[in-house]
Amino acid sequence: MAGYMLFVFNPDPMCFVHVLLNALDMDSRGEKARIVMEGGATSLVGQLAKSDNPLHGLWQKVRDKSLVEGVCRACAGKMNALEAAREQGLILLDDMNGHPSMAGYMQAGYQIITF
Repeated sequence: MAGYMLFVFNPDPMCFVHVLLNALDMDSRGEKARIVMEGGATSLVGQLAKSDNPLHGLWQKVRDKSLVEGVCRACAGKMNALEAAREQGLILLDDMNGHPSMAGYMQAGYQIITF
């Protein structure tokens, strides 16, 4: 197995904090873990960059460790988050009709976990 892809759709900060914590925990244990932001969760991209956001520190740790695989291009467009993703240098994923393909990651040996 290549590692874990944490696909987060839920924009609720109480859910998203668990995505960040799990990615950091897996990484600290030597596991490969990457976060893919999908659906409504793409709306968080701009908010997470703000230093007064309660999740900003964890977001920075995850980004500093390169644990964010990318952001769904189609959903970020729908949620008006494309510019925020670009400003943060996040990869826009679009290999499945504008969305990231779970099947592609599975074929590469990743286990998919959804939030």
